[in-house]
Amino acid sequence: MCDYSLEMYASRPAREGELYQTTRFTSGSLGLASPGDCGTAVCVQYDTRLELENIPQALRQALGLQAFETAIFVRLEAGDYRDGLRFANGREISLQQLGSGVRVTIPRLLEGEALREPGEDQVKILA
Repeated sequence: MCDYSLEMYASRPAREGELYQTTRFTSGSLGLASPGDCGTAVCVQYDTRLELENIPQALRQALGLQAFETAIFVRLEAGDYRDGLRFANGREISLQQLGSGVRVTIPRLLEGEALREPGEDQVKILA
């Protein structure tokens, strides 16, 4: 989804296979945007698998991460910002902790994986 802090911006749903980057919006909040369209927030459905590249070195060391990681987009239970990431090692962070410039992709789904479009109750299965 898009964190409440990005409600004042134009937004659109994320699309499978597209490249995004973490972007600091003029409000000071960090969100996802397409390169070249930093004024439109890209909203991701919770429980979506993401691929991340260019994670800052200090954050990688603090969390035990690699330069390339896969994470699940999650809703955090506490804090001012609720959009977060859960990494394979179990660590969860707020999206705000990533900083600007991290490249994010929603990978192509494998056969049988589910894709939920934002705002939809139905699940589309790729076969």
